[in-house]
Amino acid sequence: MSIKVALLKGDGIGPEICQAMMEIFTQLKAPIEWIDVPCGEDTFEKMGSSMPISSIDAIKELKVAIKGPTATPIGGGRKSANVVLRKSLDLYSNVRPAQSIPGVETPFKNVDLIIIRENTEDVYAAIEHTLHPDVWQCLKIITRPGSERICRYAFEMARNLKRKKVTCVHKANIMKLTDGKFLEIFREVAKDFPEIEANDVIVDNVCMQLVSKPQQYDVMVTQNLYGDIISDLCAGLIGGLGVAGGANIGKKAAVFEAVHGTAPDIAGKNMANPTALLLSSAMMLEHLKLFEEAKRLRNSLFKVIQEGKSTTKDLKGSGTTKEFTEAICRNFT
Repeated sequence: MSIKVALLKGDGIGPEICQAMMEIFTQLKAPIEWIDVPCGEDTFEKMGSSMPISSIDAIKELKVAIKGPTATPIGGGRKSANVVLRKSLDLYSNVRPAQSIPGVETPFKNVDLIIIRENTEDVYAAIEHTLHPDVWQCLKIITRPGSERICRYAFEMARNLKRKKVTCVHKANIMKLTDGKFLEIFREVAKDFPEIEANDVIVDNVCMQLVSKPQQYDVMVTQNLYGDIISDLCAGLIGGLGVAGGANIGKKAAVFEAVHGTAPDIAGKNMANPTALLLSSAMMLEHLKLFEEAKRLRNSLFKVIQEGKSTTKDLKGSGTTKEFTEAICRNFT
């Protein structure tokens, strides 16, 4: 029987890379039935919201979704589709692997990290106030339940994947109450996982350490804002957001996504690189217990990237989106 998955194509190059993914899944013979769910700027124009309640309800019903990039307005009063999605579905855990890919040249070798970011609290709760015409305030919200569940999720993932260490990233030397409590709760949770090494590092120090010796880290868990920044930094270690997958996981739903931008300058030009969405879709297949399909997808993708003949321009190739897609389809074993 096929598994129904919500498909949110997004903006810019989103529809193109989603089409590439669907063609590859057809060749892979993965038992997935795609259910189109509206989102993005076109949806805002038609329905008054880039992530309408009907779309949220559809994902609640299907429980699994994959999403192309959506445009995020800068300033103004409208929340991003991603923030609405995460808060509405309580997708409290953002999972961002950063693993070196053969054929993608960077100054850093043998990077193999997973960043676990709390996804619903912190300053992303978007509780902001005008205190005075020249003074504005944003509240940083950290709770015990939110901190405990994200730390426990990180340790459980480390245990399941046979990882050896979990590092808590914080700024408890300055924010002694909010970050101090997050660190305290991390240490409490760590006691339930004695076989896993637990340590902590201040956020500014970890940024320096990551661009000096990223191999010293394994699984990292942190709050929302720090995680947003660090996960993009780690994507840079392996070649950029175009080769980084991502997932948003909650108790009742999971949404997998390409974390890069919409790239409107190349939309519709057959130039888009679908790698990030494909890596996210491999994570989705594993979430659905389709481990063999996920393995075959990654193997074919990495083989095409390593050969370098059909990759897109951003991967130093001369291939189009269509040629890249066709090459991946040919390489399934």
